[in-house]
Amino acid sequence: MARKANYQAFELLNVQILGVSINSTFSQQAFAESLKLPYPLLSDYAERKVVGAYGVFKENKTMSARRAFFLIDLQSVIRKKWIVENGSTTTVYSDTVLKGIRDVMGKQ
Repeated sequence: MARKANYQAFELLNVQILGVSINSTFSQQAFAESLKLPYPLLSDYAERKVVGAYGVFKENKTMSARRAFFLIDLQSVIRKKWIVENGSTTTVYSDTVLKGIRDVMGKQ
C-alpha cells in the first residue's frame, strides 16, 4: 500500500501510518529494512490482541490475519476500513485509500 512512493501524500493529509502484523518482531524489522519503509511496523505476534480486536484474525490452519487498512481518527474512532479477503490475489492501491481518506475528511 503506502510504501515509500506515496508516503508523502499521507503525510500531507496528516495521516500516521502504522503497520501491524502477527509476524515476529525480527521478521517485521527485516521486512521494514529491506523495503526502507518510512513508517513503523508493529508485531502482534505473541497474543494477537490487535488483530483480534479489529476482527481480522483468521483462526484456520494458517493462523493468519487478513490484510486490512483502518482509518482511525484522533478520538480512536474507526472512520473507514478496507478489509481484503484474499491478500495474495487482491491489491489495495494507495490511491484508493487516499481517496477514501479525503472523502472522510471532506477534502478533494
